[in-house]
Amino acid sequence: MFRAWRGGTSTFSASVKSKFTLPCWDFCNNSTSLKGCIPSESIRLQSRGHTSGSHADAATSCGYAKLTPEIVSHLKHIVGSASVITGEDNCASYNVDWMRKYRGKSKLVLKPSSTHETSRVLAYCNQQRIAVVPQGGNTGLVGGSVPVYDEVVLSLERLNKVRSIDPQGAVVCEAGCILQNIDDQVRDHGLVLPLDLGAKGSCQIGGNVATNAGGLRLLRYGSLHGNVLGLEVVLADGTILNTIKTLRKDNTGYDLKQLFIGSEGTLGVITAVSLLCPPMPSVQVTFLAAPSFAAVQGVLSKARAGLGEVLSACEFLDAASLSVVSEHVEGAKSPLGGSGHPFYMVVETSGSDARHDREKLEAFLEECMAEGLVADGTIAESESAAQRIWHVRESISEACLHAGAQLFKYDLSFPVRDMYEIVEEMRQRLRGQATVLGYGHLGDGNLHLNIVAEADAQVSHIIEPFVYEFTQSKQGSISAEHGLGLMKGEKIGYSQPPEAIRLMATLKAMLDPNNILNPYKVLPREAVAQAHAEGRHTIS
Repeated sequence: MFRAWRGGTSTFSASVKSKFTLPCWDFCNNSTSLKGCIPSESIRLQSRGHTSGSHADAATSCGYAKLTPEIVSHLKHIVGSASVITGEDNCASYNVDWMRKYRGKSKLVLKPSSTHETSRVLAYCNQQRIAVVPQGGNTGLVGGSVPVYDEVVLSLERLNKVRSIDPQGAVVCEAGCILQNIDDQVRDHGLVLPLDLGAKGSCQIGGNVATNAGGLRLLRYGSLHGNVLGLEVVLADGTILNTIKTLRKDNTGYDLKQLFIGSEGTLGVITAVSLLCPPMPSVQVTFLAAPSFAAVQGVLSKARAGLGEVLSACEFLDAASLSVVSEHVEGAKSPLGGSGHPFYMVVETSGSDARHDREKLEAFLEECMAEGLVADGTIAESESAAQRIWHVRESISEACLHAGAQLFKYDLSFPVRDMYEIVEEMRQRLRGQATVLGYGHLGDGNLHLNIVAEADAQVSHIIEPFVYEFTQSKQGSISAEHGLGLMKGEKIGYSQPPEAIRLMATLKAMLDPNNILNPYKVLPREAVAQAHAEGRHTIS
């Protein structure tokens, strides 16, 4: 059952608990949560075309070897003929991202089944100078996992074994494991993954680590830089770098795994991951309505102070986001009915004592109501009700695919006080030519700015480069959790100084001297070319 409390700015009556016993939303017992799923293939195919701003029309990578029957035959010998897809038509699903925004022209997909096969593939491709794009679940939003031209796609989907689970709190799994499947298995041992994403039903852990995915519970568990205990990585020349351990402390030399977390497959191909797994918590979820973004910030401050160690997520969405998701995604309706408020929030706690956590949550909500920070709200009284709340928040991205012919998506981070300013600025700039939505991970300052426009709207020049210039002016980041990929590789200078970019390019040249790993991504092409021209660096 779903229970709710309602009210304006007045204080709760003496019995807070009684305020949470009014039924708000009736859920069918047999309903299925779509939490963790990206749009199905049928939804993708039905969606209209979206703005690209992508790469040149040329179909062939410059400076790389062209595929010959001999090369294809050799690679088939390594991974087996059944694990090879040839021909551009047959490779179509690997050539396009799930938003259908970025499209490559690869004619060869390889599916190794082991780290050893991956090593042999890369060693051969490096020797022949064949460009390779590592690909996981292909759920990215910046074109990082699809070819730009005709690069060979290296799919990790067959590396899908969970190697071991330590009941004391660690899992070792291969890169192609789907995030949801890993979570299901560790839950059988009383554990959970520290990472939770809207695409968890499709994304793969190797891609998550390669992009340093943030997700919904970074506020509680921190980033993957702190949760990854070890990695198994195949370098461009086929060298297998194995730092897989389940130790919490290991201070022997440089922490090499950190180089590959967030490198988007440009420095090496992740084939296995060791992750910390916290104990399975007792979870409480509430959906709130707030009268202003200042009130939203006030709720966050109260949550940090009042919920403390059990606060695991603090999300926000504006009225435009709720309107779009309610209209375009089945079952994603406001738990508060048709009430019209400018902002909404999802606040989640995760602790070890359900009664204690509930008492803390109710005290926090009473204080927020008393101070006028919250105008309405509801608490989930069951797991299915909690999933329904999360379904609303997690389906916004999918909803935007259906809301217009053009979709511009930006993943930005700001100081919390500045998060929503760019949404308001963009609405003023566009003057009704497009719908501007703002939502995201309030607890870590991560804004998802989505702009939806019809096919004939000429808005791209109004949006860019303003969105990057504004972010830079606030000392924010142009990529909070989605990575840079193809979309933002040339724009890294808005967030990183020239010295940092040069050092990154030098590392790229050292670890991948033939530049075969995911070329054209993450770093400016000129910086990469210059680093390679300054000398070939090798690992001895």
